[in-house]
Amino acid sequence: ADSAQWQGEIWNIRKNGDIYPQWLSISRLSDEYGKVINYVGVFSDITERKSAEERILHQIYHDYLTDLPNRVLFVDRLNQAIALAMRHPENSIGVLFLDVDNFKLVNDSLGHDAGDSLLKLVAQRLKSCVRDTDTVARMGGDEFTIILAKIAHSEDAAIVAKKILDSFSQSFTLDGQEVYVSLSIGISLFPGDGVTSEILLKNADTAMYRAKSTGGMWYQLYNEELSVRADERLALVTGLHKALQRQEMVLHYQPQFDFHSGRLTGFEALLRWRHPQRGLLYPETFIHLAEETGLIIPIGNWVLETACAQAKIWCDMGFPKLLMAVNVSPRQFQHADLANQVIAALEKSNLSPDCLELEITESVIMQEIDNTIRIMESLAERGVRFSVDDFGTGYSSLGYLKKLPINVLKIDQSFVRDIASDPDDAAIVGAIIAMSDKLGIQVVVEGVENHEQLARFKEYAGIRVQGFLLGEPLAAAQMTDSIRARAEATG
Repeated sequence: ADSAQWQGEIWNIRKNGDIYPQWLSISRLSDEYGKVINYVGVFSDITERKSAEERILHQIYHDYLTDLPNRVLFVDRLNQAIALAMRHPENSIGVLFLDVDNFKLVNDSLGHDAGDSLLKLVAQRLKSCVRDTDTVARMGGDEFTIILAKIAHSEDAAIVAKKILDSFSQSFTLDGQEVYVSLSIGISLFPGDGVTSEILLKNADTAMYRAKSTGGMWYQLYNEELSVRADERLALVTGLHKALQRQEMVLHYQPQFDFHSGRLTGFEALLRWRHPQRGLLYPETFIHLAEETGLIIPIGNWVLETACAQAKIWCDMGFPKLLMAVNVSPRQFQHADLANQVIAALEKSNLSPDCLELEITESVIMQEIDNTIRIMESLAERGVRFSVDDFGTGYSSLGYLKKLPINVLKIDQSFVRDIASDPDDAAIVGAIIAMSDKLGIQVVVEGVENHEQLARFKEYAGIRVQGFLLGEPLAAAQMTDSIRARAEATG
């Protein structure tokens, strides 16, 4: 006898009325003449298998932590929304790209488990701010995206963004601890800002970074100017990767003087980038990019080595022992190898450690305070000096002044700018100098640009001054000529 077979998935009903999936195989039995003798059916319950398949499929398209759609499912739904909007031109689509501001701070202070819990709570709050027909997805890390389908105007997307930001003014509770976080939101719109999912996401991401650059807790609608800035940013990052190799980085040195004697006491090394197309660039143009990309580590190490070598050259030329102040960025300071890099730069140049003064900001000091103390004390034991830059503009937690080996406070130029006309600025500067004197800490006043400002410091003893009135930053060769000329003039 021959046989033929059919098999497939069917739905059946249990005695209790539940519907469940079955796998049915039907075989036809025929005799030697082809006449059908019988049919045989075999049923098997595939409920567990179907459940397992659904779980696997869910895992493929959903985020493991928040159970939100992941990038793959998000893009698929965005493509579907675009296809639908193309058939109904009266509808627009809003794409929101969201980033949790300072999420790393939660991880660092409360631990990664608390960070994961926070992301789950963020996901729930985002879902509560949109319609059931909208899609909230997690792209990875602390980044989320939202599809606002079938909106009529760009204002609709802005209204949702404001609603989300308002909702995040309420705190989250993590293990009984109250935590506040904010968001930066970028918005792109179909079809004005793009007609593909890739372009809409890219433009929303670009807008989000613009919102974050303004301080966070805000939203930004995409426009073409943002793309131009993003392209410029990418070009700068690309150039930064090659700048050291091409010897485009240079140091300029600004002199510091003892106020009463007029004696040259040292220099601050200031980084410049001789960009091949854009000319001389100042740190505010590129340092934040170097921080973000991690390039600040090799660049900062180059600055240390170059500044120490130049200080040694001036010492060997017979000039008085001069201090070389070098700025250390937050990321550079927290790098595990900073102390070794400083020591290596000193040994390579054969510069005496007490000629090197590392400038750090208050924000650097307050990050990972135990690690900060360890690094500073290890270098201070070797004779390296430390100064606090922009004093009074950061945390202003004075407790660290007695815990850390700080030699100098630099009064920020924002207090100096109007000191001749603003009694509040004069009072703040006077208080800083008086406090420093009691603690045995020296003061450097930066940003002195006119004689009226300079005159305000005549009553204070032992301070150092720095600014364009006394000397502008110059390249090493020019500064060498200036030092020689000054030495000859004073005999």
